[in-house]
Amino acid sequence: MSDRRLGGQFFDAAIGLLQRVRDEEAEAVEAAGKLLADTVADGGRLFAFGAGHSSLAAQDVVYRAGGLALMNLLAVPGVVGVDVTPATLGSALERVDGLAGAVLDTSPIGAGDALVIVSLSGRNALPVEMALNARALGVRVIGVTSVAYATETKSRHASGTFLKDHCDVVLDSKIAVGDAELALDSVPAPFAPASTVVTAALLQAVMATAAGSLAERGVEPPLLRSGNVDGGHEWNGRIMDEYRERIFYRH
Repeated sequence: MSDRRLGGQFFDAAIGLLQRVRDEEAEAVEAAGKLLADTVADGGRLFAFGAGHSSLAAQDVVYRAGGLALMNLLAVPGVVGVDVTPATLGSALERVDGLAGAVLDTSPIGAGDALVIVSLSGRNALPVEMALNARALGVRVIGVTSVAYATETKSRHASGTFLKDHCDVVLDSKIAVGDAELALDSVPAPFAPASTVVTAALLQAVMATAAGSLAERGVEPPLLRSGNVDGGHEWNGRIMDEYRERIFYRH
């Protein structure tokens, strides 16, 4: 089988997953978008969190041209990406009890805010505690996860629960346990993960819904423009000045 054929198979698999989430998660996307719009309109702040590769989708909606300027990254040192050495440290930190509480206690997030938590498996202590503790603070939580993990794996949190059990809205990415879309008899392990593609698309659909929901109620969505188009920097400067008390990545 040629590399081109495998490439095509991956595209087909990713497209199939995108079609599934488009059709099966439409109500959840609408609910999540409305939740974010409600938060913005009510004066709240927006945050996104993800660990490891799940952080990629969270980062994708922060300080993004065409995105909501109020979306802030809730970063946990050591788990944001693979820039940590050794890379396995990030995976280990996801299983540490109490880390999420310490992060929330020292962050600006609070009652009336909204937090998007991205975790493919939703089984590790960090995302579960992040959701639990955030809701205890009065934060509304949107979880982006693969619900399949809750039936095919065991939780690593002392409660035995998963991220999906502690959210106001759950977006199911439909990713199969193991996050690998392709297999070959000549290759000893499944390969070609699609979770980043699907999760990023889900979150951008939510952002689009939030922007539309704000516009419908007569509120200008606080959107950023590309700095590579004429007038982009001036536009962004106005937005950041207007919402400076709710934007933390510029401090």
